Formats: sequence, structure tokens, C-alpha cells
Amino acid sequence: MTEATTAVVPRKQVFSWALWDWATQPFNSVILTFVWVSLYLVSDSFLPDSVAAQNADGELVCSRAADAATEYCRGLSDLSEWYGWITFAAGILVLVLAPVLGQRSDARGTKKRWVVGATVALALAQFALFFVYSEPQYFWFGAIVVALGSVASEIGGVNYNAMLVQVSTPRTVGRVSGLGWGLGYIGGILALVVVVVLTQLDWFGIDVSNGLAYRLIAVGAAVWTIVFALPFFFNVPETPGRDDRPKVGFFQSYAVLAHDIVGLFRTHRPTFWFLIASAVYRDGLAGVFAFGGVLAAVSFGFSATEVMLFGIALNIVAGISTIIAGRLDDRFGARAVIVAALSILIVSALFVFVFREEGKLIFWIGGIVLSAAVGPAQASSRSLLARVAPEGMQGEIFGLYATTGRVMSFLSPLLWSLFIGWFGATHFGILGLVIILALGLGLLLLVKLPKHVPAPRE
Repeated sequence: MTEATTAVVPRKQVFSWALWDWATQPFNSVILTFVWVSLYLVSDSFLPDSVAAQNADGELVCSRAADAATEYCRGLSDLSEWYGWITFAAGILVLVLAPVLGQRSDARGTKKRWVVGATVALALAQFALFFVYSEPQYFWFGAIVVALGSVASEIGGVNYNAMLVQVSTPRTVGRVSGLGWGLGYIGGILALVVVVVLTQLDWFGIDVSNGLAYRLIAVGAAVWTIVFALPFFFNVPETPGRDDRPKVGFFQSYAVLAHDIVGLFRTHRPTFWFLIASAVYRDGLAGVFAFGGVLAAVSFGFSATEVMLFGIALNIVAGISTIIAGRLDDRFGARAVIVAALSILIVSALFVFVFREEGKLIFWIGGIVLSAAVGPAQASSRSLLARVAPEGMQGEIFGLYATTGRVMSFLSPLLWSLFIGWFGATHFGILGLVIILALGLGLLLLVKLPKHVPAPRE
């Protein structure tokens, strides 16, 4: 073990690093999942007035077959599909950029610089959402800005995760990682609570017509990001460059990445196939949260407050289940936990799809079960990788773990949009997510891991 890995990391650095997760969480929970996109961007605010007026009494529920054929529900499905295609394009952009930028920052010692730059870009994107007025012609502007924010968030996240080894030791890496993850969940819950309170107080009497409430929410998320990212900016030092990594040009970086992957395939094939399998099902897990709010609002007719309360409940359940997952992992093994979680996710999603016409209660039940399974699948995936990573290659393997996850990040929006486009209703997007989860589960079952997977060495 090197001196760097055994040194005690100052608590200020650890907490400041973990606080970045808190700082960027409102973009994920408020903007992407439960408020801005689901309640505003893919709502009737961006339908022609004549179409939006068809549901003036709020009685249409687009998960019902009788209502799904209306012009109003078809319009909402179109918005959901178009948003999915924009998200797909963002996934492709991440696929092109993230592996190379992550590799170059690793070699040159510029991880913090990329995190700071991506955080600033994310804040600017959220500020830009203030100019997305509730008129149909602003839909594409809003969707593109959200997508660019997602790209910035992903690129920042790749380098942020890679800095975990800098602010932890082999003995504390799990605790430090859990601190960041936990702060992210808590930050998401608190941000949603703030929005619920403002909504219940009718925004203190402010005229919030023309989408002003949602535009102000975006500004608030931007300010939150900047304020709570400052400790990371000031207290976490830049990572040193790696002398053992080639410092090559942008396009040559792809050749280096390919060389690393081929080498892993030749020497540690089970680890290689686990990276592929986990990349597929992790994108399915991301899709569950990314489009859950859209389904609640568009297909099941949740009100704004109901969607936000739903989001709070899901974050709480996911946080608790993630803590419990550690005990299940130790007792039954990481692979068993992942297989069980993915199986539960698939059954729950199909349950929601099949019984969708029974109304909101079905989505509440299915959503709670889904969120309870997501946390264990995520936590045990990281745990299993730590156990199967070849000795002396942990850092590189976790870099490939992040990279392969970003490589597959276009799958969920692709199948989401295709299924909505083929069948003409938003709830059919559920089947696209189910296919991705099932494919990931199938690939995982084919991975020949050692019968006894030891705990990671310190």
C-alpha cells in the first residue's frame, strides 16, 4: 500500500467532496424527474390552447384506453416521445465525450477542473430554463437545455466519482461513498419539500402565470447548485496526474480506451462481462427514475403536489433500502441481491403496465416497490465490482465501470421513445424500460463469477 492510500484524509475534504452530490441533486430530483420535466415540459402548457382546453375539467386520464385516443392525450404522448429523443441525443453525446474526457483528466490531473467546469455549465443551464415560457414554441428550447444540463451533470459526475479514491482510504471508501450517496438522497428530499411548501403557500401571492412558478424553481435549483458546490471548489484539492497513463490527443484517447478494454477481456473475462451487463441494467435503473415522474403526471393524472409527494416518498424508500442492502449483501452475496432486485423491478413495472387502468393506487404501489429495489441493485453492483476487480486494477476498473455506464446511457430514452412512438401512448414506454432491465438481468445471469467472491482487500 502506498503512503497516499494510508494517509488520513481531512474531514473537511471528505465532507466538501460529498456535498457536491447534495449540490447537484435538485437537478436530478426537481428538474429531471419529479417537477420541472414531468409537470411542466411534457404537460399541456406546451400544447396548443385548443388541445389543452379538451381537459379543462381535468377528468381525462391518459392511462385509460378510452382517453388515450383523444387529441389531448396523443399530444402529451408526443411531448413525452420528443423529450425521450432529445434525451437519447444527450446520451449519445455523453457516449462520445465522457470516456475520452475522463481518461484525459485522469492522465493530466484535471479532474477537479472538469467537475468545476461541468458544475458551472449545469448551473447556467438551470438559469437558462427561466426563459422557457409556457408556449408550444418554447418546448424544444427547454428540452435541449435540459439535455445539455444532463450532459454537464454526467461529465461532472464521472470526474467526481473518480475523485473518491482521493478523499478516502481503502478502509473508508465505502463510508465516504455512502456519505455522498446519502447526502444526495437527503438533498433531493429537502429540495422537493421546499417546492411542495412554496406550492401550498401559493407562492406568497405572486402571479405565476406563463410558467413563472416552474421557471423560478429552475432558478432556485441553479442557486442551490452554486452555493452548495462552493465547499468542493475551495476545499478539495486537484488530483495529481498519472504518469502510468499515456497523455495522448483527443482522438487517440479512444485507441487507449479500446486497448484497456481488450486487455481486460483477455485477462479478466468475468469482470469484463459484468461491466457490460451492469451497464445495461444500470441504464434501466436510471430510466425508472428519469421517466417515473412523466408517467405519474401524463399517464396517471397525478396533480403537481401528488407528483412531488410521490417523489419524496420514492427518495425516502430508496434511501432506506440502500442502507438495508448492505446487510443483505453481506448475508446473501451481492449477485443474489442484484438478481432479486432486478426481478422485483421487472415484475413491478409489468404490474403497473397491466393494471394501469385501475388508477393512481396501482402506480403508488408499483412505484414504491420499484424504488425499494433500485437502491439495493445500485449499491450491490458497486460492492460486487469491488470484489471481482483484479488486484492492483481497482482504480482502472472503476473508471471503466463509470465509462461503460455512460456508454449505455442512451438505451432507456431510445426504447422509451420507440415504444411510445409505435403504440401512441406514454404508458407503453414502461415496456421499453422492462426490456432493458430484462436484458441486463439475462446478461448478468450469464456472467461466470467465482463461486466464492471474497471481500475487497484493504
